[in-house]
Amino acid sequence: MKKYILPLVLFLLAFIPVRKSVAQVNNVGNTVQTDASNQANNNINNSVNNGLNGVANGVKGLFKKKQKPNPADTAKTAQANAASAQPAVTGGGAPGAPFGSLASYQNYDFVPGNNILFEDEFTDDQSGEFPTHWTLRGGQAILNMVGPDKAFFLTDGNYVHVAPLMKNKSYLTNSFSVEYDIYDDNGYPAMLVLYDAAGKFLTVTAKAGGVEYSGVSDFNGAMPADIGGNNFANKWHHIAVAFKNNQLKVYVDKYRVLLVPQVGIVPANLEIEGIGGQDKPIIFKNFRVADGVQMYMTGQTFTDAKIVTHGINFDVDKTTIKPESMGTLNMIVNVMKSNPGLKFEVDGHTDNTGTDAHNMTLSQQRADAVKAQLITMGIDASRLTSKGFGDTKPIADNSTFDGKANNRRVEFVKI
Repeated sequence: MKKYILPLVLFLLAFIPVRKSVAQVNNVGNTVQTDASNQANNNINNSVNNGLNGVANGVKGLFKKKQKPNPADTAKTAQANAASAQPAVTGGGAPGAPFGSLASYQNYDFVPGNNILFEDEFTDDQSGEFPTHWTLRGGQAILNMVGPDKAFFLTDGNYVHVAPLMKNKSYLTNSFSVEYDIYDDNGYPAMLVLYDAAGKFLTVTAKAGGVEYSGVSDFNGAMPADIGGNNFANKWHHIAVAFKNNQLKVYVDKYRVLLVPQVGIVPANLEIEGIGGQDKPIIFKNFRVADGVQMYMTGQTFTDAKIVTHGINFDVDKTTIKPESMGTLNMIVNVMKSNPGLKFEVDGHTDNTGTDAHNMTLSQQRADAVKAQLITMGIDASRLTSKGFGDTKPIADNSTFDGKANNRRVEFVKI
């Protein structure tokens, strides 16, 4: 028997094709970082080595009894494949560019909830891994670099869907907001899906033609020409959703695109889903959910001691105010114009990430930036002061994920 084994092995090897493996990660605007490419190359090299080892092991296995695959092992393999998948991204544009200037958002009126339930900019996670604070409910997904930022790529599945990892299944209230940034690569658009406690759901989808809403009734909101149609693809867009008293508003960039007067269900939780692909994945970042949506009405006498806001946002570890902050800034301006004698101290606060000295400096600079912006919006400088407190006055537990998010805030204290 042994004298026949070697010829048989040589015969089998002669029919095994040799494949040339090439790893390439296409760049969004030529800015996807090289670490993703390097990891893809490493994955390919490892695959080649594993393939050669597999040939040798396969030959040995010709004379062994085959066993049925273990379902648990199959599940682990699928999870590992999802974690190692490297998406290929096409499209141009400037992936790190803002959605417009602060001046262009002068009429923006979206104000997020004042208590953050979930916020993730993926700063705690590594590119090439599945993010820590999310759960995969189907398909495959992974973090990858887009310019200087990490983004969530939904790479495979019909449907692929991911959800925030929350302690309670029902965490949405009757007044909440959702914000996130999407990159349109002419692929399948990202769908925000809101579920009620019984499993009924509604979907909100922003794409070049407008915003599509599917629920008890279906609605469509046309996209303004300057951001819709051919102007939508290959760019980042900021999506903001506000739900209050059974009414839903959807904003894309600086515009309110859709108003649904009666939603018909009470949302309890949410996820992002769609049809993902390796060549055109669904891409999003800067995801935030907050409850307590409210509007400070103009014309009212302001009697509160302070206003705590989470809607004035900055680039990570920087003092640059993001344009979507104009909704909250416009609210403050309206309050001050309605109360001419009102004066505010603008207070900046951070979480406890970083050194005390760095946080103190950063919070002061951010407070100064907010004060300066309010002055450009017509508020007299004599009515404003600014002060940074770093992480010395937390309002939530800095050891928790959502606690840190709530501690990053700007307060307007009456003086």
